[in-house]
Amino acid sequence: MATGWGSLLQDEQQLEELARQAVDRALAEGVLLRTSQEPSSSDVVSYAPFTLFPSLVTSALLEQAYAVQMDFNLLVDAVSQNAAFLEQTLSSTIKRDNFTAHLFDIHKQVLKEGVAQTVFLGLNRSDYMFQRNADGSAALKQIEINTISASFGGLASRTPAVHRHVLNVLGKTKEAAKILSNNPSKGLAMGIAKAWELYGSANARVLLIAQEKERNIFDQRAIENELLARNIHVIRRKFEDVSEKGSLDQDRRLFMDGQEVAVVYFRDGYMPSHYSLQNWEARLLLERSCAVKCPDVATQLAGTKKVQQELSRSGMLEVLLPGQPEAVARLRATFAGLYSLDMGEEGDQAITEAIAAPNCFVLKPQREGGGNNLYGEEMVQALERLKDSEERASYILMEKIEPEPFENCLLRPGSPARVAQCISELGIFGVYVRLSQTFR
Repeated sequence: MATGWGSLLQDEQQLEELARQAVDRALAEGVLLRTSQEPSSSDVVSYAPFTLFPSLVTSALLEQAYAVQMDFNLLVDAVSQNAAFLEQTLSSTIKRDNFTAHLFDIHKQVLKEGVAQTVFLGLNRSDYMFQRNADGSAALKQIEINTISASFGGLASRTPAVHRHVLNVLGKTKEAAKILSNNPSKGLAMGIAKAWELYGSANARVLLIAQEKERNIFDQRAIENELLARNIHVIRRKFEDVSEKGSLDQDRRLFMDGQEVAVVYFRDGYMPSHYSLQNWEARLLLERSCAVKCPDVATQLAGTKKVQQELSRSGMLEVLLPGQPEAVARLRATFAGLYSLDMGEEGDQAITEAIAAPNCFVLKPQREGGGNNLYGEEMVQALERLKDSEERASYILMEKIEPEPFENCLLRPGSPARVAQCISELGIFGVYVRLSQTFR
């Protein structure tokens, strides 16, 4: 999986000039973030961090990732519909993880009242690394699947042009031509548009639930703009706005500021810090409605780390996807080792093995948004603290994937261009829409 950029990374003067051109092209293409100093304003923006050269992926691994995404769409949807599986799988987690418990409480309330929505939309992103095998080959291994607020579809749609520009400046036109076109923002918008269409109200809006301080707004705007091109209007609101001005009518149709809402697209709500008591009440109101939620709370629960770990158990995929052995084989081929930390012999053994070989494992909490995992000595300290506590059930252990590192040049606002050892993640977006058998 070597990148082949080695000789180009030796000439510092050339790198500096290329970096200047790449940053200017990134700004021109819209590879943008708001600044950390002004996260609520677009008056001053900067470019999102990126690599000067593209990262290479073998065609076989890329095609494998594309092919299995269809299977992951079916699997996530199947899990979201299996209330008994979710309850059994998360039973230990919700005792010790208040965030997951809150989500599960909403899930139970919606089931008790009766699910009002009839159209279901999934916008997922499955993230992989390339495990380096002993024979030098690489294997596709899943890190996680994101079922809520799967981001960077917009910015990823704009980066191929930047990398083509860099290679064309170098006269490497053949290499530039090999960079694949990539437009996930269009695909994500098509999914939302189909759900909006199936909802069946021409004047209804898409409600995007956003954070007040949102640096990544341009990633979201790319999808909004795709929808507007289809004459589908998006209104951006916070949970607090929903609490104050959102309402349901007698048919549980959702209204925001008097406008009917067909689709609720969450770009907030995936971390505990996103919720106050008022925000939890707003989330419940949204979930009770017949609007299409992306995701509905069951699908958010389907993306938890505990569910990911449970899906890796022998025979579990066959239960959830009966009569689909080929899909099961494709899915299982991407699984890394995943281990429960529930109280009992199985969890005890996993902790013992991880403490003995800390470089072989990663400790993962039930959190999205990145930056939560523990490695090495930090993981060992956490496991020593947790091993006799039921709190350990709010974590899972995962086999540490060891990809082959490569050199690239990192570009980040406020920092000089820097050649560094890098590893890649590959994120594949998946979109699905399901109609239930009950119609309004």
